[in-house]
Amino acid sequence: MPFLRTYVFLVPVIAMVLSECVKAAIDYRRTGHWSDGMFRPGGMPSTHSAFVTSLLIVIARRNGFESSEFAIAFVFAAVVWYDAISLRRTVGEQASILNTLQRDKHLRERVGHSAREMLAGIAFGSVITIIGIWFDRIVAGIIG
Repeated sequence: MPFLRTYVFLVPVIAMVLSECVKAAIDYRRTGHWSDGMFRPGGMPSTHSAFVTSLLIVIARRNGFESSEFAIAFVFAAVVWYDAISLRRTVGEQASILNTLQRDKHLRERVGHSAREMLAGIAFGSVITIIGIWFDRIVAGIIG
């Protein structure tokens, strides 16, 4: 039994965690410290984009491009991609303006992604998923 057919969600979760690790490493290289940590909004690559892209590819591989599950995964991915570069970026811009106007509380301004960060997340999620599918084929060949 192929591994991905049993654990469809595993490869997307691995892509998400690895994306966060890469994001933290990029931030460390850029700033010299780990202060922002993992699983925070914004940054390169977009973890949300990596996750939904991986999920989309796994669903396409398992159920086909014409399946209802693929259609649902595609719409879900499109909403997440749109949110990453549009809605969340607008929230960050509003936070910047509010931070300028007030002194009491500092709002997080970096909550969204640039198009480049989102595309990097899509590419990262795709590569990790392709590696996961390749690994699944090897494991299935050994087991079965």
